[in-house]
Amino acid sequence: MASAGPRLHSGPKLHSERRQELGQSFQDGGEHYERVRPGYPQESADWLVPAGARDAADIGAGTGKFTSLLAERGLGTVAVDPSADMLEQLRRTLPDVTAIEGSAEATGLKPESFDLVTVAQAWHWCDPGLASAEIARILRPHGVLGLIWNQLDTSVPWVHRLSRIMHAGDVHKPHFRPAVGPEFAGLESHLTRWEDSVTTEDIQELAKSRSYYLAASDSTRAKVTANLAWYLHEHLGHTPGEVLRLPYLTQTWRAFRA
Repeated sequence: MASAGPRLHSGPKLHSERRQELGQSFQDGGEHYERVRPGYPQESADWLVPAGARDAADIGAGTGKFTSLLAERGLGTVAVDPSADMLEQLRRTLPDVTAIEGSAEATGLKPESFDLVTVAQAWHWCDPGLASAEIARILRPHGVLGLIWNQLDTSVPWVHRLSRIMHAGDVHKPHFRPAVGPEFAGLESHLTRWEDSVTTEDIQELAKSRSYYLAASDSTRAKVTANLAWYLHEHLGHTPGEVLRLPYLTQTWRAFRA
C-alpha cells in the first residue's frame, strides 16, 4: 500500500501554481494532440480491467487515447476532462462514450457508480490526495483505480538525449511509485515495452504537444525546434520522411478501493 499523509506528491515535483499553469496549456489544441500523441498498448488495458467490470470512468481523458480501450472492451464508459476542446475531439472519435467536463478532484459523477476509474497521462496534474478521495467516492466497493503513463524508453541512449531536447517531463525515475491516498490499497504495477512507427516530422510535432513547449515563449519554442532538427537530421543522420521505431514504455498501476 502506498504511504499516506497530509502531503502527497505524484510525478514531477511541481508547485501547485506551476502545475496548474502547465496543465492549462492543454486546454486548446485537441486536434493536434489527437493526431500526434501515441495510443496505449492493448496489454495495458488487458492487465488493468478487472474481471466482471461493467462500468468505467476515464478521468483526464483528453481526446480519448485510453478511453477507446475501455469502450472496445464493452464497458459502459464515461470520459471526464477539464478541456472542452479535448472532449470535442473525443466525441468525434468515440460518439458512444459519455463525455463531461470535470476534474479528478471534482468529477461530478454519482457515488459508487464504477468498477474501474482510470487516469492516463494525467495523474501528475492532479492533487493526489483530493483526487484519491474523489475517485474512491465514485468507485464501487473493491473497485480499481488505474494510473497509466506512456513515456519514452530512455534506457535507449539516443532516446534519452531526445527526451532531454524535447523536455519530456513525464519520464520517471527507475523507482518511481505514484502517490495515492489511504482510500486505496495493494498498489502494483505492470510494464509494457513497445515501439511506435514515426517520421522525424512526427517527432517534431510530438514535441510541440508537450506542456513545456506549449507554455514556452516563441524564442524557446524556436530553440527546441532547431535543436530537434539538428539532432534528428544532422547528428543522427535521418532524412525527412524516414520512418523510425521510437521505443516506449507504458507503466500501468492499479490499486483497490480499501
